[in-house]
Amino acid sequence: MNNFLYGLTGDIVTPLDPIYSEARQGFNTAIQQFPLIIVYCATKIDVSNAVIWSRRHCVPIRIRSGGHNYEGYSNGDCTLVIDISQMNDMRIDEGLNELIVQGGVTNKLVYEFVASKGYPFPGGTCPTVGVSGYALGGGWGLSCRNFGLGCDSLKEIELINYEGITIKANRENHCDLFWACRGAGGGNFGVIVSMTFNLPPKVRNVTLIEIDYLNVREQEQEEFLYLWQEWLKTADKRITLIGRVYHSSADGLGMLIRGIFYGSAEAAMEMMADFLALDNAEYNIESMTFLEAVTIIGSVYPPSEKFQSASRFAFRDFTSNERTELVDLIRKRSPGSVFAGISLYALGGRVSEIETDDTAFYYRNAKYIMWLETVWENPIYSKENREWIANRFPYLEAITIGSYVNFPYKELYDYLQEYYGTHVRELKKIKKKYDPKNIFTFPQSIGRTDCCNDCPRYQLKDHMEGEINEMREENYRGFRYVTKR
Repeated sequence: MNNFLYGLTGDIVTPLDPIYSEARQGFNTAIQQFPLIIVYCATKIDVSNAVIWSRRHCVPIRIRSGGHNYEGYSNGDCTLVIDISQMNDMRIDEGLNELIVQGGVTNKLVYEFVASKGYPFPGGTCPTVGVSGYALGGGWGLSCRNFGLGCDSLKEIELINYEGITIKANRENHCDLFWACRGAGGGNFGVIVSMTFNLPPKVRNVTLIEIDYLNVREQEQEEFLYLWQEWLKTADKRITLIGRVYHSSADGLGMLIRGIFYGSAEAAMEMMADFLALDNAEYNIESMTFLEAVTIIGSVYPPSEKFQSASRFAFRDFTSNERTELVDLIRKRSPGSVFAGISLYALGGRVSEIETDDTAFYYRNAKYIMWLETVWENPIYSKENREWIANRFPYLEAITIGSYVNFPYKELYDYLQEYYGTHVRELKKIKKKYDPKNIFTFPQSIGRTDCCNDCPRYQLKDHMEGEINEMREENYRGFRYVTKR
């Protein structure tokens, strides 16, 4: 084994190591995968060595930062997982108004760092999500209507390419690659080791918005969906919200709103008046620091969970009958499900002010993202919950256009078209130019190809099939670890 690993540097984990079961696990514990090797890279040299090693041994690469890919594409059976979570240095150049971060930083790390200097940051809501995966897929967050998507603040990226060579891409150099990585970059073109962002203006305080509605009726959920689409038509771009209608085992039917407003609490109260007028509204609308607000919002995320989900973009208002149908999707949960919901992620504002072709993120003019989700705890219900999503997705698909690559769904028929729209052709050209050997691939990558029986990668997987099945069986019985919601 030592000879086989020769050439890899960094901290190496194999199935023989005691920490393997923990190290291989991503955020979505409904997905169980068994990589051949996990290498924790601390330097660009470690990453380069890993890429070169994978080509020499014909072992497929997966790239992992926060491990939050909803379909587990940052992991895989018989793969080399290049984990960059140890690469988390950050610095601010106030003269150039820049934030420079390594590829492994998380939302939490960035928020704490920039807030110590008085800045906000257009990051995501979950604290443990990797910023590189977040931003390269577009990057929806609770500051996006004010500052744009995460990718809109990107000024430069640095990646390790298929030859193990470092490339810097910006608007002047490798501008086509830079374009592609702002909306379609996650895992497709190389390993991101550094990102430079433009900093937003400093802020003293923001307003946190939290509204909860418990023990509601289906008709109230339908009214909530109506108010949501009406609110978005005239919403101040300084405010970004998540809305949700849900059905949980703990609370029954409910609704909620979470958001951030770059203005006063008094102004926020006026903006949210229609939502506050709904029955059973319990709210907290309070001025606080940016760090306090994102910390409160992030605190509700569990360390892991079992779930299946699918996303779509809403481009138009839904009729009364359509809103009834949407609410009906979650009226009956799947067997074993503890939570089913439809989440609404507001777009518009600065997001739609940027031209569609300025970045690879295609759905600039959508009103919001819709996300259908089911969560369960006991693994015996995995099949039923996946079928629950599959049975409901066709209706969601019929009234919407396209899917958000950061909320992937593996059952999409034409995933490239759904994620990237008319940008697909250009993205394929850029993929061929910067990764001609198709080294960076995964089940829904831009250059995905299915291996043939003569491919060494296929033979490796076939050779290890017995060992993988044995590990799956041990995991199913709860061997080594148990993850709870």
